[in-house]
Amino acid sequence: MNRTKGDEEEYWNSSKFKAFTFDDEDDELSQLKESKRAVNSLRDFVDDDDDEDLERVSWSGEPVGSRTRPGSFQSLSDALSDTPAKSYAPELGRPKGEYRDYSNEWSPSDTVRRLRKGKVCSLERFRSLQDKLQLLEEAVSMHDGNVITAVLIFLKRTLSKEILFRELEVRQIALRHFIHFLKEIGDQKLLLDLFKFLDRTEELALSHYREHLNIQDPEKRKEFLKTCIGLPFSAEDSAHIQDHYTLLERQIIIEANDRHLESAGQTEIFRKHPRKASILNMPLVTTLFYSCFYHYMEAEGTFSSPINLKKTFKIPDKQYVLTALAARAKLRAWHDVDALFTTKNWLGYTKKRAPIGFHRVVEILHKNSAPVQILQEYVNLVEDVDTKLNLATKFKCHDVVIDTCRDLKDRQQLLAYRSKVDKGSAEEEKIDTILSSSQIRWKN
Repeated sequence: MNRTKGDEEEYWNSSKFKAFTFDDEDDELSQLKESKRAVNSLRDFVDDDDDEDLERVSWSGEPVGSRTRPGSFQSLSDALSDTPAKSYAPELGRPKGEYRDYSNEWSPSDTVRRLRKGKVCSLERFRSLQDKLQLLEEAVSMHDGNVITAVLIFLKRTLSKEILFRELEVRQIALRHFIHFLKEIGDQKLLLDLFKFLDRTEELALSHYREHLNIQDPEKRKEFLKTCIGLPFSAEDSAHIQDHYTLLERQIIIEANDRHLESAGQTEIFRKHPRKASILNMPLVTTLFYSCFYHYMEAEGTFSSPINLKKTFKIPDKQYVLTALAARAKLRAWHDVDALFTTKNWLGYTKKRAPIGFHRVVEILHKNSAPVQILQEYVNLVEDVDTKLNLATKFKCHDVVIDTCRDLKDRQQLLAYRSKVDKGSAEEEKIDTILSSSQIRWKN
């Protein structure tokens, strides 16, 4: 996709484009690996985490693309004006009112220094390839991302593609800036041509893969992803591509079936809890949560079964349990929550086990307004005594606090807690009974 000068100026001035830094690594896999990375952030369903907003800076220490530096030019057209900038200092020997154009006397080094200071100057006088390359090398030596990008835009406009690629190949810093620039303005065609020239097959494959983001129709996007499966990715990335295709394939089937069930109005879960959005193109973790919410009891053989998703995408037990708990607790399906943590040994004895830790279970249950009786059951399963007491106190699980203080033979802590329960309540009576017992040998 060819870009006009106006598009390039929009790149320069718009704050929506992220800046390039010399230390950046390629971040294209952030989209490619979305499904697996999303699974690793399952606690987003139960915790609100603040996002970090990191400012990226150039070697000069200023934010690349920043327009706040004193003297910086306000637009690309100001900096790269086609009309040579004039110096209005009158020259000796000339009649008053006549002015001389000094811009033709500026060397590449002078021009780059003026650009860095935000001064208006034209690059059009640099017509020979030698002058243009010297201009680029001077810009790189300044370590200023703005100036390098300005010169690259000029070279892109005035050099043939073949010559530009050949010269950038032996100038790696400038090449990295140019690749980043093309990614930001979305010039996929030129980027693909560049990767072909450089014989960077994996990056070529990644650039091809990125085009799926522009395909809105789910079926067409699925078919496009299928064409990406055989491209020369690394083994790990090939697996992510396959997962992405498989996930979208599942989502299309689930979406069509659920839309039909919801419109028919005969399925209780959809009547009580209408869907708020389509499942299409959602991350794996969202799909798993959706499946645990609407299709929890389905047989493993169905595409929408949570167990089927778990096995297909190799979701670890800890991640699966956390998502299933969040979904079933939101529905207040306490029997399902109990079953989720109940295991049976070969002798038939049952035991509660939580791969995420019972303290996390308690937090999630409380967030979903679980009854005190259920909270107390899981608080009691917390092994660390201090953690148990803190949780029980925080969530007013009085019986757990009272029983734990009794077991610890901590009379002082029990007396202190007595002041926190209601006067004349069953809890106060229970505390008094324990305190008056002669069977307990208090430690304090």
